[in-house]
Amino acid sequence: MRSLIDILDLSVEEIDRLMDVAASIMENPMSYAEAMRHKKLATLFFEPSTRTRLSFEAAMYELGGNVLGFSEASTSSAAKGESISDTARIVAGYADILVMRHPKEGAPLVASLSSPVPVINAGDGGHNHPTQTLADLFTIRHEKKRLCDLTVGFCGDLKYGRTVHSLIAALSRYTGIRFVLISPEELRIPSYVKRDILAESGASYVETTDFEGALPELDILYMTRIQRERFSDPAVYERVKDLYILDPSMLKHAKDDLCIMHPLPRVNEISVAVDADPRACYFRQALYGKYMRMALILFLLDEKQLSVPSPKEVSETVSLPVRRDAICKNRRCITTTEQELPQLFKLANPKEGVWRCVWCEHRNT
Repeated sequence: MRSLIDILDLSVEEIDRLMDVAASIMENPMSYAEAMRHKKLATLFFEPSTRTRLSFEAAMYELGGNVLGFSEASTSSAAKGESISDTARIVAGYADILVMRHPKEGAPLVASLSSPVPVINAGDGGHNHPTQTLADLFTIRHEKKRLCDLTVGFCGDLKYGRTVHSLIAALSRYTGIRFVLISPEELRIPSYVKRDILAESGASYVETTDFEGALPELDILYMTRIQRERFSDPAVYERVKDLYILDPSMLKHAKDDLCIMHPLPRVNEISVAVDADPRACYFRQALYGKYMRMALILFLLDEKQLSVPSPKEVSETVSLPVRRDAICKNRRCITTTEQELPQLFKLANPKEGVWRCVWCEHRNT
């Protein structure tokens, strides 16, 4: 049985196969209209979502299946103190596949270790958002006809943007990708992304604060919202929230075939006047996400074994050395609320002796 917690859970070959299936669904939707008949998808959304939740629901309905679930923590037994593990085991008795969004980093991994059915991570704090990454990859391939030899610019919140981290990890596995990382100093890409992903893969990248200066060289521009909910200090948010705003005048010097992407929702970082520009791909990007989620549901339920697995120890799922003598200091880690979870750290970088929390991947210092 497979779950999808991190985009790196999928090989490049599997991602390519998913994109092929998504393209087939776009061209021949009726061929898949009964593929999930009598199957149920449960949405466990512990924080607000529009696109991700509704696209998963639409995906399952268009495959002929059914949907149940909740859209906020206050309407679930989490409000009574039920653990993630218990919630997953209970709901798995009512559905064939679970989709979870949670503000605590590592929550979907906890759920996957207890669930007898596949679990899809629909976003856990500032950590991972693999299905958005699948939508992003499909958008790039569909619009640019390739996933190699591209200059990709990320602009805005590169520190907390889980979509940015996941997409960089995924694109780093393709050849000829160059990254341009545009952000204020306060929101620069985390050092672990540079060290563990970019440096490890050998990908080329530059960091800059100059948005207009970087635009002319880009094949892809991935704009991001400055996320108020990720800031512990409101003053920092107020200082950086309006630093990067894309408007039509800036696009005069951009490539004619530039692909402008955004995971949405936007606030004001892309002017609505840009929407009419044919280079604006973000609304198509949201639609592509539905087809990729349809392909993913088909893939995971086809991979699902009929035998019910027993709950696993997380240490059994980690191939790297594990230590248990530290405490994760990440306030967003799932261990801060799931008190019975073991404090576990994996050796993420043997050369530098870097240990990371198994649940949220925060570096142990």
